[in-house]
Amino acid sequence: MLTDFADFHFPEKKIVVVMDHLNTHKLSTLYNAFKPAEARRLVNRFEVHYTPKQGSWINMAEIEINVMSRQCLARRIPDRATMERKTKVWVDYRYETAKPIDWQFKTEDARIKQKIIS
Repeated sequence: MLTDFADFHFPEKKIVVVMDHLNTHKLSTLYNAFKPAEARRLVNRFEVHYTPKQGSWINMAEIEINVMSRQCLARRIPDRATMERKTKVWVDYRYETAKPIDWQFKTEDARIKQKIIS
């Protein structure tokens, strides 16, 4: 899949990959899957942005993807152009009507849970 992005979808651009801090999420793992020259070529094409360790950033992204799926993509869309147009309208609307996320899970609760797990 990364080779498709690098070679077909964005052949002339540096590609930003968002990864969490899981120990297997490193570009160096490409050396396990490809010959060294190919792995190096791919590593040079990608720029990694890691999510914050506490994970709230990735949670917000997942929430937005879920809302987009329900509000915008939960019906049959006849072609790619229509999907791109509908998605752009939805994204523009979300930016205009942005609402903060009201996190219900508090730091004190997280500390209590962490003690229980440890």
